[in-house]
Amino acid sequence: MTERSTRHGGIAPQDAYSRVSGETDTPLSSATIPALLAETAARFPDRPAVVFREQGVRWTWAQFVAEVDRLAAGLAALGLERGDRVGIWSPNRVEWLVTQFATARIGLILVNINPAYRLHELEYALNTAGCRAIISAERLRTSKYLEMLQSLAPEMATSEPGALKSARLPALQFVIRMGTERTPGMLGYEDVLARGGERPDSRMLDGITATLDCHDAINIQFTSGTTGNPKGATLTHHNVVNNGRFVAQAMRFTERDSLCIPVPLYHCFGMVLSVLACVSTGAQMVFPGEIFDPGATLGAVAAERCTALHGVPTMFIAELDHPDFGSFDLSTLRTGIMAGAPCPIETMKRVVEQMNMREITIAYGMTETSPVSFQSSTSDPLERRVSTVGRIQPHLEAKVVDSDGEVVPVGEAGELWVRGYSVMKGYWGDDERTREAIVDGWMRTGDRATIDAEGYCNIVGRVKDMLIRGGENVYPREIEEFLFTHPKVQSVQVFGVPDQKYGEEICAWIVLKPGAQATEDEIRDFCRDRIAHYKVPRYIRFVSDMPMTITGKVQKFVMRERMVDELKLTENRTA
Repeated sequence: MTERSTRHGGIAPQDAYSRVSGETDTPLSSATIPALLAETAARFPDRPAVVFREQGVRWTWAQFVAEVDRLAAGLAALGLERGDRVGIWSPNRVEWLVTQFATARIGLILVNINPAYRLHELEYALNTAGCRAIISAERLRTSKYLEMLQSLAPEMATSEPGALKSARLPALQFVIRMGTERTPGMLGYEDVLARGGERPDSRMLDGITATLDCHDAINIQFTSGTTGNPKGATLTHHNVVNNGRFVAQAMRFTERDSLCIPVPLYHCFGMVLSVLACVSTGAQMVFPGEIFDPGATLGAVAAERCTALHGVPTMFIAELDHPDFGSFDLSTLRTGIMAGAPCPIETMKRVVEQMNMREITIAYGMTETSPVSFQSSTSDPLERRVSTVGRIQPHLEAKVVDSDGEVVPVGEAGELWVRGYSVMKGYWGDDERTREAIVDGWMRTGDRATIDAEGYCNIVGRVKDMLIRGGENVYPREIEEFLFTHPKVQSVQVFGVPDQKYGEEICAWIVLKPGAQATEDEIRDFCRDRIAHYKVPRYIRFVSDMPMTITGKVQKFVMRERMVDELKLTENRTA
C-alpha cells in the first residue's frame, strides 16, 4: 500500500489533500487514571464531585477518593492483582463509578459489560476477557443479572463466596453482587468495602499505584464485530486520560461546571467523555438515574443547576418532546456534547435555541480511538456545528483514503483513518483482527467521510456493514449468525432502515427452510433474552429469495430501498 506524498501539519489541510493534524500546544499527559483523580481531589477536596440522584448520593472530591480507596483496598484484600480482569455489569449506579477508579487504582483491568447483554453475550465477554471477578447489579427491568450468572455458573449454589469453579466460566472466581441481600456463592459489595476498612492503608495503595505505567491496559470495551463475535477494544490510561482532557478542553470546562450524565457508563461516552472530562477539570458529575429518562434528566438539570448536558440524538429528541418541557428551568445550561450517532441538523438547532445550549458541541469517534477524534468547538459558527462533526482533536492525525490507501483530494469521500495517542492497544486476545484494523498506526474507522478546506469533517456513510440504532453500534453479521441458529432459518440478511426516533431500525429478511413456517413473533421470541434488546429486529420479512448481483453478492441496498418504499420511511438529514 502506497501513500501519496502530501504536506500536512494543521487542523486544516495544508494542501489539496484530505489529511489533517491536531494542535500540539497542550502537552500530552503521562498521568494514570488514579494520578489524575488524586490531583483533582487535592485541588478541590471540598467541592461537589458526585451526585447520584436516584440513590441519594452526594460526595465531595475528598469523599469520592475515600470511597474509591475503600473498594480498591477491598479488592486487593481478595487477592486480585495487577493485570487481573474485573467485569462490571450494571446500569448507572454509584458502584459502577467507584469500581471504574478502584480497579484503576491497583492496576486491575476493568471489563465493561453492556447492561443489555443476555446469556450468550455475557458468557462470551467473560470468557474472552478471562474475567477473574465480576461486580454485578441485581437486575435492570426484565434483565435479571444474578439469575443469568447463576444459569451460566450453577456451581455457585454450593460454592463458598470467592471460591467459584465453573465449567462454563473457568476464569471466574469472584462474583460480587450489589445490594444488601445475600446470594449463595456471591460476595456482597458492602462486604468487599468492609475488607478495605474505614481507613484503608493508603501507603499500600500508593505503592501499587506507583508501579503503574500510563501505557498499561486498563479497560476492555466490547464492540460488535462484522465477523460475528464482539471484539474487546483494549484501552490504556494514556488513551482515555488524554481523550477526557481534550474533550473537556473543547467544552471549556472548569471546576465551576456541572455536567448532567444520562448516557451509560459502560460506553465510552459515559466513561470518558463524561466522567474523565469532569475528573480532569474538577467539574461536578450529576447522574439523573440508572437508565435514561427524559423527565428525570430535565429535572436533574434544573434542580442541580447543570451547565452542561450529554446525550445521543434520540435523548435530546425525547427531552425536547417531553410534555412538560416548558416547565423545566434550563437557563444554566451552556454546553455539552451530542454524539454516538448522526445528529439531525434540525434537532441540533432546537437544542441550541430551546435548551439554551449555545455552546453545544458535536463529537465523532469510536471505542477503538478512546473514543473522540473530531469535535466541534464552542466558538465554531452554528452552521458548522450543525452540519459537520468538527475538526481534528489535539495530538491526532486523520486522513481520508481511497480503496488503495491513497489520500484523496479535499472534499472527496473515502474511508477515514485516524492515528495518534488515542488508538487502542488492540483487540484483547485477537492479533489477527487487530492487524486488520490498525495499519502502520492508523486506525481504519470503517466510516466514509469528507474533509473540507478548513478541516471540518463530515461523515457521509459507512464502509463497514454496520448500522447505528439510538447510539448503539449494531453489526448485522452478528445478528445474522445468531438467527442462523434458529432451526427453521435457511438464510437471513439484516440491514438498517431509517427511523425518526432511533436514527436507524433493524430489519431482517429471512428465507425459511423448505416446508417450514414461522411468524415474526416467533423469531422475536427466539431473540428475546438471548441477545440484547436493541439487536432484536423491529421489522421481519419472510421472503423466497434475496436480491443478488450476477456474481452472487447480496444487494442489501435493494432490500433497504424496498423497505423504505413499503413502510413509507423518510431519511433524516444529518451532519
